[in-house]
Amino acid sequence: MINAYSRRRFLQYGTFGLGNLGLAMMLQAQDEIPNPLAPKAPHYAPKAKRLIHIFLNGGMSHVDTFDPKPELKKYAGKALPVHLRTERKTGAAFPSPFEFHRYGQSGIEISEIFPKLGECADELCVIRSMHTDIPNHEPSFLMMNCGSTQQVRPSMGSWLTYGLGSENQNLPGFIVLCPNGLPTRGSVNWRSAFLPGTYQGTHIDTRHTRVDDLVENISNPSITRDDQRGQLDALRSLNRTHAAAREGDSALQARLQSFELAFRMQMEAQQAFDIANEPDSVRKLYGDTLHGRQMLIARRLSERGVRVVQVWHGAGQPWDSHSDIKGNHSRLANECDQPVAALLKDLRQRGLLDETLVLFSPEFGRTPVVELADFGSNLNGDAGRDHNSYGFSAWLAGGGVKAGQAWGATDDFGFRAEQNRVHVHDLHATMLHLFGFNHERLTYRYAGRDFRLTDVSGEVIKGLLA
Repeated sequence: MINAYSRRRFLQYGTFGLGNLGLAMMLQAQDEIPNPLAPKAPHYAPKAKRLIHIFLNGGMSHVDTFDPKPELKKYAGKALPVHLRTERKTGAAFPSPFEFHRYGQSGIEISEIFPKLGECADELCVIRSMHTDIPNHEPSFLMMNCGSTQQVRPSMGSWLTYGLGSENQNLPGFIVLCPNGLPTRGSVNWRSAFLPGTYQGTHIDTRHTRVDDLVENISNPSITRDDQRGQLDALRSLNRTHAAAREGDSALQARLQSFELAFRMQMEAQQAFDIANEPDSVRKLYGDTLHGRQMLIARRLSERGVRVVQVWHGAGQPWDSHSDIKGNHSRLANECDQPVAALLKDLRQRGLLDETLVLFSPEFGRTPVVELADFGSNLNGDAGRDHNSYGFSAWLAGGGVKAGQAWGATDDFGFRAEQNRVHVHDLHATMLHLFGFNHERLTYRYAGRDFRLTDVSGEVIKGLLA
């Protein structure tokens, strides 16, 4: 017997079907919300695609590392014949306790405390004329990382992931490797501020050696991957429906993306952070130390398409050598020298250096005079140096920079940048240029104003470009 339906009943069922079809199409459309970390094209063809920022927090002394000042020996223990405008009283001229040597075909002079890095001199573009605004750690941290000394602004890594997205959708686009907890100002150094939360840096405490300790909850032994996927799909449907009524809520979108990313990371992160998969020869190249491990992890993350990796040399302010500059800087440089040199050599050998921009920088430098006697300093013992925002050194490598050169100069004593001066805003503008951006056009509108990394300043330093 043929089951006949009335016209009214047919339309009733048909309406339900169309409604279900409409719901399915709506959910599909919600699933197609653009991924904020999808790769994006910059303003023009870039030279660099990835950034590794090695941060020497605390204020590395340039006159003891990358800016030799033999004139200081003539005035050792005496007042310098220049007016030193610092916020703190300082002592007499303090020549470096270290010798400098010329390295490579370029002949760049580098301190004896960086012998292995000296082997990479021809890869380096050393900037000896850096300067910043304030000789205090907190505002100078913010300036180097976020382009502002006072306001909490998006970090450099957040701006780059906002502008470029990420090449790997299974890992965060911006990862921060910082051992032993958080540095001064904590996550403010890598936060996204008013940019969507998706672009904030993800902190990894690299004091841990096991992957399960490095990345919390990276594995779930109580549930299968298929079951997790089913739970996530159900949650996603609910969240997408919730988000559809709240269009433009960037915080909500960031949370939705975090669920998916956390699921995908369970496979990718296990592989990326497990350096045991590297050959013995590679691990030996970096060294079996905390900083050796995190430099190797930085290479592995960059190799896998993570847009920005920031590597901190410890929490706190380890380079803040107000006393015993000789002992402290010798120890700190020894911790960094082999791993950083290994990173450059490894990137070059793998064909990655030309598209990977490496920045090696402190937040400011140190004075060419001895620290206050209150610290028990003297030229024959545990002499140290005060903060110096007027002149310091940093270097770039790879990613389209002109290698094998020392750019700019401080005065004869290393106090103030004088020749071809480079402010932090100029450094940021130049780096954005290498990534294919006009720094004045990479903006985000917030509170009625268009903000950018370089604030209202910054010039591209063409002499740093290859």
